[in-house]
Amino acid sequence: MSELHKFVFEGMPVRGMLVRLTDAWQDILQRHRDGGGYPAAVTELLGEMTAAATLMQANIKFNGALIMQIMGDGPVKLAVAEVQPDLSLRATATVKGEVAADAPLSHMVNVNNQGRCAITLDPKDRLPGQQPYQGVVPLFGDKREKLERLSDVIEHYMLQSEQLDTRLVLAADDKMAAGLLIQRLPLQGEGNLAGQSVARDEDQIGQNEDYNRIAILASSLKREELLGLDADTILHRLFWEEKLLRFEPLMGETGPRFSCTCSRERVSNMLRGLGRDEVESILTEQGQVEVGCEFCGAQYRFDPVDAAQVFLQPEIQPPGSPGVH
Repeated sequence: MSELHKFVFEGMPVRGMLVRLTDAWQDILQRHRDGGGYPAAVTELLGEMTAAATLMQANIKFNGALIMQIMGDGPVKLAVAEVQPDLSLRATATVKGEVAADAPLSHMVNVNNQGRCAITLDPKDRLPGQQPYQGVVPLFGDKREKLERLSDVIEHYMLQSEQLDTRLVLAADDKMAAGLLIQRLPLQGEGNLAGQSVARDEDQIGQNEDYNRIAILASSLKREELLGLDADTILHRLFWEEKLLRFEPLMGETGPRFSCTCSRERVSNMLRGLGRDEVESILTEQGQVEVGCEFCGAQYRFDPVDAAQVFLQPEIQPPGSPGVH
């Protein structure tokens, strides 16, 4: 069962999280196997993205979706992981061309150093005129060197967006996607007033000895350990000399799990966005409009009668036929 563990280090400004996606990750992969599945390197990248997005969503108090996207100029045109506030999640990737089993990140999405990682926070109940918040970072370092680990990209993003030190260890295969996050907590107290905390936090970057020690311990975690050991064993091996305060793990209905937010209503809204002329052109050519969800594989079909109903006023629109799953 997929699980998320939260913990803090007693007496230190350091917190941590460990996520292990098993059934949730299997559900995602199973829905893409009908289309041939993903190459091993893409499976690993998408799994690491899903684990990282889960950790980031659990790390913030935000009533909306966290969407992580990686786009670039390699064979992996787009990879997306989306996590809702209740930790329900979904992920997909668009691959055009061959991807070697051991292809590094740059070969997949950053051939000419044009790749980008975008993190979007999309509020659940948007106010009129409110837009989602989005932060974007390149897939290269300060000297424009190509980054080959997703964890390095996200650490860079977290440092820019939150001005807080973060250490991230990620791993994934076709059975599990997992991640460990260690983060220095922001300074508390009077410094938080009048925006002073940001400046003080920036001054602390890289200088907190407790965080630096724990980050070094976290970095010693090997890929095979993260994928092969249970949470208790991992935390004991890494931090057996530290005082950990652990919270009740999140699993089952409160933990990470696959769920897709697609619906016939959302597809209808998309068709309205295309416009009547475009939809009628598709009907003339194909006899029906068929839209497949890239995340879960659900198929939504609209015959001419269904399509006509889409463009009626909502208050007089009769119920349409159900989506074909």
